[in-house]
Amino acid sequence: MNELLESLSDDTIYGWETFLGEWFFSISLGFLAIELVLYAFRKKLSTNLVGDSLTNFATLLMSLGIAYLLLGAFYLSAYAYTAQFALFDIDSNWATIAVCVVLADLAYYWEHRFTHRVGMAWATHSAHHSSPHFNISVAYRFGPMDGFWPIFFHLPLVLLGFNPFVVFFAEVFVQLYQTALHTEVIKKFPRPVEAVMNTPSHHRVHHGSNEEYLDANYGGIFIIWDRMFGTFAREVAPVKFGLVTPLNSINPFQAFFHGFVRLGRKVAKADGWQNKLKTVIAPPEWSAPRETATS
Repeated sequence: MNELLESLSDDTIYGWETFLGEWFFSISLGFLAIELVLYAFRKKLSTNLVGDSLTNFATLLMSLGIAYLLLGAFYLSAYAYTAQFALFDIDSNWATIAVCVVLADLAYYWEHRFTHRVGMAWATHSAHHSSPHFNISVAYRFGPMDGFWPIFFHLPLVLLGFNPFVVFFAEVFVQLYQTALHTEVIKKFPRPVEAVMNTPSHHRVHHGSNEEYLDANYGGIFIIWDRMFGTFAREVAPVKFGLVTPLNSINPFQAFFHGFVRLGRKVAKADGWQNKLKTVIAPPEWSAPRETATS
């Protein structure tokens, strides 16, 4: 029990985060190779699938470039500034890190739901959903501003009193768990696991463009948030991956920017500044009513 409450240094927590990120990426590449072999064995391997996988990693590099150049300083500065006004001084130990991971997962649920239900956020997150395939490389498919939104949902944890390093570690942990869910190799786990944890089956539903699967299963580690807030859907019918309006391209720049291009066209077509503004903040399926000529 005392070991769970033993304080951990910032350097230790940062070291965990770095190690987990590098280790997991290497494991992901190995798992992708296994997936591609299985695709070949099942005669489902195609140049489109391979090209799409390469596009996924290309969008990762572009997203990381934006994150390091534009968002890194903002992220760190916002956390450091907010920490000055923390309500409590929560020690960094195994127990508090575990609590922070659970709270970060809840924050991720609402962040993820936000990126699906607000037009300007969907413009970047839709890049992640634009692949018609589903393998672990899709987990690395990002849009230009995917690194921008999480901070607003996780800052409350810093304000509550969690060490910024712990909060950032918790965010990374949730993201790495999510990465492992992007596969068709694993079908379903035993019912108790499927009832509580997010699984590949649940996340396949989330990536489905089937009408019954839209806007479901936002959870990161735990699926209980979706069950609690009414957004859970079980995988029953075969999942059709990709967007409702397909991208139909493996061009990495189209995959990366297409959401903003589509949003821009939608805003341009909307009549009046109120409809244009609503297009930006309304759910992506919303369309501004067209003005009709009156005699």
